[in-house]
Amino acid sequence: MTKDLTDGKPFSLILKFAVPLLFGLLFQQFYSVVDTMIVGKFLGSQALAAVGSTGSVNFLVIGFCMGICNGFVIPVAQQFGAKKETELRRFVANSTWLCIVFSAVLTLLTTMLCRPILEMMRTPADIMDGAYIYIFIIFAGIPATFLYNILAGIIRSLGDSRTPVFFLALSSVINIILDIVFIYFLKTGVAGAAYATVISQLVSGVCCFFFMKKKYEILKISKEEWKFNAHYAMILCGMGIPMGLQYSITAIGSVVLQTAVNSLGTVYVSSMTAASKLSGFFCCPFDALGSTMATYGGQNVGAGKLDRLGQGLKACIILGAAYSLLALAVYLLFSPQLSLLFLDASETELIANARLYLLITGVFYFPLALVNIIRFMIQGMGFSGFAVFSGVFEMIARATVGFGFVPVFGYAAACFASPAAWVLADAFLIPAYIFCMKKLRAAVADPALHPAGN
Repeated sequence: MTKDLTDGKPFSLILKFAVPLLFGLLFQQFYSVVDTMIVGKFLGSQALAAVGSTGSVNFLVIGFCMGICNGFVIPVAQQFGAKKETELRRFVANSTWLCIVFSAVLTLLTTMLCRPILEMMRTPADIMDGAYIYIFIIFAGIPATFLYNILAGIIRSLGDSRTPVFFLALSSVINIILDIVFIYFLKTGVAGAAYATVISQLVSGVCCFFFMKKKYEILKISKEEWKFNAHYAMILCGMGIPMGLQYSITAIGSVVLQTAVNSLGTVYVSSMTAASKLSGFFCCPFDALGSTMATYGGQNVGAGKLDRLGQGLKACIILGAAYSLLALAVYLLFSPQLSLLFLDASETELIANARLYLLITGVFYFPLALVNIIRFMIQGMGFSGFAVFSGVFEMIARATVGFGFVPVFGYAAACFASPAAWVLADAFLIPAYIFCMKKLRAAVADPALHPAGN
């Protein structure tokens, strides 16, 4: 059930590993898109704006949770590459204890603070109640977010990118069914979309748990290995917290931008919500390539095969460039038609706004590919702290556009916020990768400095 990424041609290994990841992400985006479609079609543009206005703060918190989980599994991948099974299981056990603590604390804090945050973001009064109900339920489901992401991350770190896809597919079907039941039949409004998301993710996480327990002999953790260990916990936090902060710092810029867009009115909030959902769907390949690089980098660093890092990076960049061109071509030809998934044909202004957003961001998809590929590779190499700095650059770019340009130039300026963030992050990440490679090569002669030896 495991896959060793330290032997074989990097291009084929990366492609085979990334494709199942892509399908998993597409399923994840699919039920997110279905949420938006059902909300927009059955509840109207105001409800759509209510859900969309929470997107940035949702990413701020849920992104932090996902980042922590992604960081926690890096030592697992490194120990798998190093063939140290006992160490691997100790990291898995301690990541479990840490996830329980983080999920409890974050659930309590976010559910208490979500209304003040929405007020601080100047959420329009006509959508405030809907936005609050939706995001409160999502935050109450944080334990389900941790459950799925840590278990799926552990499975991927062992080289198995296929198994989580099956459970996400099941989750997607459940989500769609629950969307229809809650919103169309039970008339629960935007709360129904949130319930459907949380329940479906919980089901996916539970399925991962029972599958792992049955199929992965390497994860049969003994009573002694289950004991909490401060040393392992510190290493995990050193990997997980910076990655979580990277997501959150990036999201702070998105919050500032969303605040600026909120001030433009519900029409523009709805336009950006629809366009962002479509863009998220088309960006799944970049996320898949990034997650692949984290596992590929972690395993090869653990095995001490540093020459394979550059080979894998080159192969992944080629794949990212090819897809960037394909996505832009689709936007040029079909973006108005794609917008109809969320908007009525009569809403011509919203459709035009959504097309503008998609075309501007699509032109800059290659810089986005580089952000994901290089950042996740650096993280897999064991330098998670650099993720924080790349997030800072993204935050600065989005905040600058939100504070300085949107009030002057309006919606068009908001469309350039993410491209500016990607370009600025690349300006940091490319030299950072070169620096990290030099550090790793210098550490080869001293095993105590090797990330897998920590």
